[in-house]
Amino acid sequence: MSIVRDLKPADLDGLLRLYRQLNPSDPILPPQIAKARFETMLSNPGLSVLGAFVDKCLVAACVLHILPNLTRGSRSYALIENVVTDAAERRRGYGQKVVRTAVAAALVEGCYKVMIMTGRFDPGVQLFYESCGFKQSKKGFEIRG
Repeated sequence: MSIVRDLKPADLDGLLRLYRQLNPSDPILPPQIAKARFETMLSNPGLSVLGAFVDKCLVAACVLHILPNLTRGSRSYALIENVVTDAAERRRGYGQKVVRTAVAAALVEGCYKVMIMTGRFDPGVQLFYESCGFKQSKKGFEIRG
């Protein structure tokens, strides 16, 4: 049995453990920088970090951004990022549960659309997002700094 909830400052270590799996080549942040950035994230209106827990252990997470907007009748839109499930816990529905919770939260807030992008070319990742209700509908472009 798993629960999904907003993450708190005390959940940072578990989130960083998952992020090491998401992006293993990322530099390890000094603890004080990670703590400060996470606190900034959690205090940012419109940003939520959601996590699925099994026996008090964080097993999946995602970040939900709800962005104000002046089109579509000034309805906000949402972006889901940094979706990750612990490798040992995949294919058990935890990732799907956390993403669906984020989508539901965005729709409750009146978002007219919820977007997710992935740079992963693994067909299983695309199937995962489709199983969460997403349809591939646009082409994404980005500039990285």
